[in-house]
Amino acid sequence: MATSTSTSTGAGARWSRALVSLLVIAVAFGAAWFIPPRLGLDLSGGTQIVLETQDGPDGTPANSENTDQVVEVLRQRIDRLGVAEATMSRSGENRIIVELPGVQDPAEAAQIVGQTAQLSFHPVLGVGQAGGQGVQAPGDFANAPEGEADEARAPRDTEDAPAEEGAEGAEGGEDGTGGMTDEELQELLSGMGGGQGQQPGQAGPSAENPEDVVMTLPDSDGTNLQLGETAIKGDRVSSADAALDSVNRAQWTVNVSFRGEGRDQWKQLTAQAACYPQGDPRRRVAIVLDNQIISAPEVNPDIGCEVGMSGGQTTITSPTFNSESANELAVLIEGGSLPLPVTEVQRQTVGPTLGAEAIQASAIAALLGIAFTALYITLAYRLVGFLASLALAFYTLIAYGVLVALGATLTLPGLAGFVLSIGMAIDANVLIFERAREEYQRQQAVYKANRASGMKDGDDNGKSGGALARRRRRAVPPSLEKSFVEGTRKAWSAVLDTNVTTLLAAGLLFFLASGTVQGFGVTLSIGTIVSMFSALVIARVFVEWAVRRSIIRKHPAVSGLDRIGPVRTWLVKKNPDIMKHRAKGLIVAGVLVVAALVAPVVQNVNLGVEFTGGRVLEYAITGDTDVSVDEARAIVSDLGFAGSDTAVVQEAGDGDISVRTGQLSDTDAAAITEALAEETGGVELVSDELIGPSMGDELRNRALIALGAALALQMIYLAWRFRWSFGVSTMLSLAFNMLLVIGLFVWLGKPIDGVFLAAILSVIGFTVNDAVVVFDRVRDEWARDEKSSFRDIANRAIINTLPRTVNTTVGAWIILGFLTFFGGSSLQDFSIAMLVGLTTGVVSTMFVAVPLAVWLQKWDKTPPPHVIKERKAKQRVAAKAAREADDGAVV
Repeated sequence: MATSTSTSTGAGARWSRALVSLLVIAVAFGAAWFIPPRLGLDLSGGTQIVLETQDGPDGTPANSENTDQVVEVLRQRIDRLGVAEATMSRSGENRIIVELPGVQDPAEAAQIVGQTAQLSFHPVLGVGQAGGQGVQAPGDFANAPEGEADEARAPRDTEDAPAEEGAEGAEGGEDGTGGMTDEELQELLSGMGGGQGQQPGQAGPSAENPEDVVMTLPDSDGTNLQLGETAIKGDRVSSADAALDSVNRAQWTVNVSFRGEGRDQWKQLTAQAACYPQGDPRRRVAIVLDNQIISAPEVNPDIGCEVGMSGGQTTITSPTFNSESANELAVLIEGGSLPLPVTEVQRQTVGPTLGAEAIQASAIAALLGIAFTALYITLAYRLVGFLASLALAFYTLIAYGVLVALGATLTLPGLAGFVLSIGMAIDANVLIFERAREEYQRQQAVYKANRASGMKDGDDNGKSGGALARRRRRAVPPSLEKSFVEGTRKAWSAVLDTNVTTLLAAGLLFFLASGTVQGFGVTLSIGTIVSMFSALVIARVFVEWAVRRSIIRKHPAVSGLDRIGPVRTWLVKKNPDIMKHRAKGLIVAGVLVVAALVAPVVQNVNLGVEFTGGRVLEYAITGDTDVSVDEARAIVSDLGFAGSDTAVVQEAGDGDISVRTGQLSDTDAAAITEALAEETGGVELVSDELIGPSMGDELRNRALIALGAALALQMIYLAWRFRWSFGVSTMLSLAFNMLLVIGLFVWLGKPIDGVFLAAILSVIGFTVNDAVVVFDRVRDEWARDEKSSFRDIANRAIINTLPRTVNTTVGAWIILGFLTFFGGSSLQDFSIAMLVGLTTGVVSTMFVAVPLAVWLQKWDKTPPPHVIKERKAKQRVAAKAAREADDGAVV
């Protein structure tokens, strides 16, 4: 009866795992099929701008609440401009991330978002001397030839605002250009405010009270207008709509309404201006956006002195208006001012071609990586390796389904993390298979020993005697199913620890990194969690079903679990004394560390623009004439802008040109594009990245914090899970590995940027995996062997885990190799860093981490595992005795 119950329970667990696997696969398939992926701008093409709010001039703090108000104003502005699928969100206390898909013109993107967008209406107090303070507004924004001036009047269909109370030329703006080019904006606003009788360039009286002048700004013809205090703020504009003229329905107009006190302020402003004669500059009203006069119209002669324009409404007309230009001006006016000034600290623009190529390259790398990894694992582990490959395919589906279901943004480094996690997903299966092979060998040894002592197989004389007697007399043949289950149990601690260490690195990327590197942390985290489900649930369902088939039980060699691999067999037979050379290994490691530390002294460190600030432009040559790097460098240097002689020009990808400078204006960037296009016959700007100085300092500091936190967390975790000596030795091994990779990149002149940071933190996680597997085996061997020295136990642990390390590393090599060849220039450096880091990580575990652990044991007084095991056993016996002695009485 007991046997029946046990068998039934095992079958129930198997069915439960199968049903859960089927349900998860079905849900993941539905998500992957019906939910489109959310691509980052580096894949879909477009522009990302990071803005930073500043404290307002009136003392308004740049806190999270006020920054949220800025976000809402920007969202309304961009929605009205019709940028498809634009997104924006607050990051931290005062950062705003704006993503504009499909916008490849950086200048256009900056115009759409605006900088400070402080809109205000001012009285004109007089004309200042030439050379007064202020900046020239772009385009002809103030005046126009007579007869083409815009006219602002009360709407014809508004009864309480008669037409004769118009103010000629009054109009407003909200964020400058709102997505229009300078030429379009000039066409739109050229002539808004040309006063009748006031000819362009005509001088006028100065302000009667100079102390009342708050700023002097030039209008479009260079006349310096002295402006008084702000009469109306931009947030007093309640609405602005583009519509056809209500009379003849032939001319586009913009209807503007003020709200609250803005209605009275508008009436008072126009009433005061109307007291001056026509042609006097003081009869004008200046509309200022970001310290630039975008219009300075003269009040209509029909408006009487101290009467002003009532009703809080006006209609702006212009002979240049059409549907598009009128609507754009309405968007500018209606948005009002941002509650806080904003500064652009980062901008990244990626062309759609580069994104499409990255997706295609990553897809090819993923498909080839899965195929070749599956082939390798199948050759190494036969049937169970093939079944693990099937589970790997489902892992890919589930991981992708989780990504799209969570709405995670898939970036270029994120794609790399997703592809890389495919290679690492097989690690848990390798650990389990190696343990299962060991268990099968143990069962086979016991079976042979029992047979040699005269015991019969379980089926012999099975009907004689009782069940207990038969169980004692029989020699139980080895079982593939029991070996696999026991191997899964023994490998669980190593699987858990390796995945936790990877999650620690991924978590640091997510919380401490920024931008696209965060996407790498997200996909790596999801991939790590799903890989555990794939190995411990899906692959287990497949393998348990297979090893229970009669044909597999009769031919266990087909399974791949019946024998130890040839490499491990050779290692165990030869039993090389690796620890004999531990001193030599530490000396070599020390020499390499010195070489890495010398690199920054001898070689200039190529810090990426993310850490230094500046701008990087990448061009694809589309013309017929090729240009060398030296020629391109000379072209850029001849432009003569600030920093042109120190600009870094180098080749990027297949014949592309990359130009890296310090802080560069959009005008100078356009000059570079034009100069290269003229020389080659045509270029395409495939990416444009701008990082402000403050952003660069912050990213660099966060990178250093991430590296320090990674080392500290890994050490603390390993010290908690194992022994403090294991944690310290692993941390020093990690430091060695990081210095080696960083030093190599410095010597080679490779860029050290955010993607490199992702590679380094990933190397940390995966290198710790090797150390965890070895130290987990050390703990296991030490618990069963009380007589051998720690040195011999550590040497034996390395030999027993080396095949697993090789198989897992080869799987990662396959993926990284395809990323190197197909991933493009942006992922090649990432792949190179990972290839070097994974390889040196395996070596550093054997020749740095373990030798240091052997050396530190003389100071580590933590009880050995076998002592802890005996202590826990005694505690369990004592607790059981106490329970049996308890009579159950309750007081």
